[in-house]
Amino acid sequence: MMVNRNPLTKLPTLALEPENFDVLYSAQEFRIRIIKAIQEASKRIYLVALYLEDDEAGHEILSELYKAKQKNPELDVNVCVDWHRAQRGLIGAAPSETNAAMYKSFADQHEHKVPVYGVPVRGKEVFGVLHLKGFIIDDEVIYSGASLNNIYLHYQDRYRFDRYHVLKQPALADSMVRFIRDALIDHPAVNNLACEAKPTTKDIKADIRQLRASLAQSKYLFKPESVSNEQIAVTPLVGVGKRRNKLNNSVNQLLAAAKDEIFICTPYFNFPRSVAKEVKKAIKRGVKVTIVVGDKTANDFYISPEETFKTIGGLPYLYEINLRKFAKANEANIASRKLSIHLWKHDSNSFHLKGIWIDKRYMLLTGNNLNPRAWKLDLENAILIQDNYNHLTAKFELEVENILKHTDMICAYRQLEKLEHYPAPVQKLIRKITRVKADRVLKQIL
Repeated sequence: MMVNRNPLTKLPTLALEPENFDVLYSAQEFRIRIIKAIQEASKRIYLVALYLEDDEAGHEILSELYKAKQKNPELDVNVCVDWHRAQRGLIGAAPSETNAAMYKSFADQHEHKVPVYGVPVRGKEVFGVLHLKGFIIDDEVIYSGASLNNIYLHYQDRYRFDRYHVLKQPALADSMVRFIRDALIDHPAVNNLACEAKPTTKDIKADIRQLRASLAQSKYLFKPESVSNEQIAVTPLVGVGKRRNKLNNSVNQLLAAAKDEIFICTPYFNFPRSVAKEVKKAIKRGVKVTIVVGDKTANDFYISPEETFKTIGGLPYLYEINLRKFAKANEANIASRKLSIHLWKHDSNSFHLKGIWIDKRYMLLTGNNLNPRAWKLDLENAILIQDNYNHLTAKFELEVENILKHTDMICAYRQLEKLEHYPAPVQKLIRKITRVKADRVLKQIL
């Protein structure tokens, strides 16, 4: 008798009916689904995202939340965003009113308030943010790596492409709400940004350290359910920091469990060492590996050569340098089709997909960028799906087809540009950071 040594089979699970799992294929569909769910909510709305932006899409979402709350004051409505991100403008943009000012303005105009909680994962944004994902509306979980603004919701001409899934599972929704309430909202480090009297980061310095420590011990709590052959198994996972991080461990275990194929999406090509190691081992044991990554021009930090260059615009080029080195080291595997690399590019839109498929059996829905920052600094979560009887295969194959629609396959590393071909300001910046060996530090925090 063979012993199953795959640790993923020992994870506690919840049972989900296949018909209660939906895949959405575009940012517009995602926006329509969220708004419809908010309008129809009867008992609770919990939105968690890196940010809720002070722009047209952000105003629309907040307006719908307030309409729902005024219509039904008993409705339990809460929003969580990153504390630091909410109190500054966009990177590289001119100083402006912050997102927090918008939250307060809305609160001042309405009788029944919607709290928008700022979650400080670390004392400084550069060392860790709230990267938790999930919108829980009644018994439905709408899960995506997307935040809430014009580009993520395709409110105007451009969109930022992500993955979008809807799971109707009351125990999963309850578990995620319980975590948001107990681990985040109820902690003294977490404060409502929509009110007049809020502390400074300095005021809550000790509370932030305590929050970080408690988050490192936290997990989603639920009563495990047995899963029949007609159902799929679902496990919510959470992790922060590099020690005893269950989410990180599960990602590594997923990759190690692969027998036939691995399909990975990441917007920023900068694998943590353990992920790079597992991918290398998988290729060596004959697993077919496919990696989908955004072209540098589809990176959200990309600055066109016609525009004024800012330092942050060097990031997409650093990621492409990483990818070129990886492709060069795997030239033989690319030639033999053991490894396929797809670059996504669609007009002036950007790419923000994350996730892993293993053997058409395991699927990881996550906002985790699969980079060192996600591995060590940010608060991340995921939903692991085990589909042992192929109930979701057709849905996921359609999703993969949708993802690959705007990609080109890299057949040789020379297809990717060299440093010498980059715009002059980019060359100057990259040579400077390489000379002082700052690239090693940057790779850990970006």
